[in-house]
Amino acid sequence: MTFKKITYSALPSWLARMDFLGLFEKDPFGNFLAIKRLLIFILGWATYYRYTAVNKTRITGTEHLMDLPDQGVLFLSNHQTYFADVIVFFHIFCAVKWGYKDTMSPPFYLLSPRARMYYVAAAETMKGGFLPKIFSMGGAITIERSWRANGEDVKRQLDTSAQDRIGMGLQHGWVVSFPQGTTKPYAPVRKGTAHLINDQQPIVIPVVINGFRRAFDKKGLRFKKRNTRLTVQFKPPMHFRPDESVEEMVARVTQAIEQEAPGDASPSDGSQHPEM
Repeated sequence: MTFKKITYSALPSWLARMDFLGLFEKDPFGNFLAIKRLLIFILGWATYYRYTAVNKTRITGTEHLMDLPDQGVLFLSNHQTYFADVIVFFHIFCAVKWGYKDTMSPPFYLLSPRARMYYVAAAETMKGGFLPKIFSMGGAITIERSWRANGEDVKRQLDTSAQDRIGMGLQHGWVVSFPQGTTKPYAPVRKGTAHLINDQQPIVIPVVINGFRRAFDKKGLRFKKRNTRLTVQFKPPMHFRPDESVEEMVARVTQAIEQEAPGDASPSDGSQHPEM
């Protein structure tokens, strides 16, 4: 699918053309991009030292990001903390916008950050206090998980609007999704990821991260172990056949983000419904 760049504005269409600075530009969810850039600027400077001084971050594979379009890109990553993973992605995406390769030093990119970027998060996570609500304004696409709530396995009605919201994010920019839907290692990739790829046909970039679970607490807001080597590896875009089954796609994504359980060459989703 070819994604056409879309601009949303609080101004009438005839007047929006004169908004050269983008002061009245919005994202598909109604948030002003100017405020979002300000939030990324503040949070970026506040967290930069976490990845460069307190810990060291090794980034590889950003050459795969350099020529990507501004929209229609889906990043699929394993998940280790609620927020530290997402924050480092935002640093890297902004750095790539400025032409940085495999580094986020120095942080001049925060002067003009990338605003068209989003991440998929559980709605309950983004309601857990003041900071999560601030992070939510920075680009969260919240979904109601049908299989897990408050750290426990549950069964509830599927959030059928989730894929539509993710599709809106893809139409406008880059989206980071954690297809396992949990920070638990080797958890099965949800089948909803395959359905999302089939429906939206984005450019899919697998990402493998490591070290975040050792360095930060589960939320990713507090330090657990300093001087930890954090790694972020971007892999080449994945390509899927038109006739590829959901099970095959799930298995390939599981392998790409290196979440095959030890000794298990054929990971299974374990779900009977398309879930995110």
